[in-house]
Amino acid sequence: MGVPEWLGDIPTWIGAGGAIGAAWFAYQTIKSQRQQIGEQQEFIAEQSQFMAEQMRFMGEQQQNLELERAELKAQAEERRVEQSKQVKMEFRSAGSSRIDEFGEPNGFDHWFVKVTNSSSDPIHDVTVRFGDTYNAASAYDRLAMHPDPGRRPVPVQLIPAGGQFAFTSPLWSEATVENNRPALLFTAANGIRWRLDSYGKLEEVSSEDG
Repeated sequence: MGVPEWLGDIPTWIGAGGAIGAAWFAYQTIKSQRQQIGEQQEFIAEQSQFMAEQMRFMGEQQQNLELERAELKAQAEERRVEQSKQVKMEFRSAGSSRIDEFGEPNGFDHWFVKVTNSSSDPIHDVTVRFGDTYNAASAYDRLAMHPDPGRRPVPVQLIPAGGQFAFTSPLWSEATVENNRPALLFTAANGIRWRLDSYGKLEEVSSEDG
């Protein structure tokens, strides 16, 4: 008994079976590839998120370090200027009993400057400069009991903690007094040289400047 015609011949069936098998294999291959691609994309996304979190963490750490450095720098700067801020200068123009050629009082003819070291450490090499060139003519230890009111050479080598000295300028005309305002120069305990002007501006200077 022969194979029914509607079933076709055997080679056709074999060929069809091979095509179906190839199609199934291709389908499985594509499916597997798509699955691998999906897993790779998921892995890449997870890695990207991890890297983003790491970068954010590193950025926060860097920011914290910068803030800490700024705070330490500010603290160091505060310690550097702490003593100098406790040194005060008060001043006024003053007149003597000198009489001019017309028999009138000569008015203001010098500066009187009071320097107070309110810090807990001494200051050194202290002087007052008037204008750009004139140094104090005299200095007095206002807390010392001396026959000569505690007169000291200028510059004063040391003003102790809590010490107070008075400085006077040379005698000038009133116009010269007005044009040569006082500025205090001193060296703090940490060795830094400072200048405090009559407007309250405090600045570090080199030893050659004062």
